[in-house]
Amino acid sequence: MLIRRENISLKKSKGIFYNKKQTIENLYKEKLRVLYLYHYENIYRKKGMTLISGLDEAGRGSLAGPVVASAIVLPLNLFIYNIKDSKKLTPKKRIKIYNKILEKAKDVGIGIVEPTIIDKINIARASFLAMKRAILNLKHKPEYLLVDGFEIPQILIPQLALIKGEDKSISIAAASIVAKVFRDNLMIKYDEEFPHYNLKKNKGYGTKEHFQALRKYGATRIHRRSYKGVCNP
Repeated sequence: MLIRRENISLKKSKGIFYNKKQTIENLYKEKLRVLYLYHYENIYRKKGMTLISGLDEAGRGSLAGPVVASAIVLPLNLFIYNIKDSKKLTPKKRIKIYNKILEKAKDVGIGIVEPTIIDKINIARASFLAMKRAILNLKHKPEYLLVDGFEIPQILIPQLALIKGEDKSISIAAASIVAKVFRDNLMIKYDEEFPHYNLKKNKGYGTKEHFQALRKYGATRIHRRSYKGVCNP
């Protein structure tokens, strides 16, 4: 009996050792991944720049609510576990990382463009306008911009546009998370005012349930009337 107990104890100790080893290896891999995300930030820091802002937006394809952009300036070599493109995170993980970013970031700016403006100037221009507003809402003017997707037109700050920038720049990844969570919180509040559309769940996007509500109740003041299916679902 004593031998059996010793064997069981040995198996458990091996399991604990293995789990700790795996945890250390995973943490090491994650640190390497995050270090890679500083590639572009480090390029411009070596040129003497310290205020490098990542920019991204959320809500381009939504039928309702504003488009929201975020401008983020992070400190050098900040490690935030699991930071990545907001679309690759669960809502719970997004909120956790969102709070961490707000706690650790050197500067955060938010830009909002409402549906009435989106209808007037189109979503592409509205997204750029939201980014410009986010930059203006930073406490300090950034020296360089890393932008997800395309360059922001008519802006004097030097910039670099990165396709799928959330996978290439930690500042853009952070901006994507902040813009997404900030906008989601706005849509949850709108759900209290417009409960028929289940905005707290779909966040204004064109789900089957949302289109059914549009057919039954029509468009509200927060719907984008220039979008297909909003006024004639």
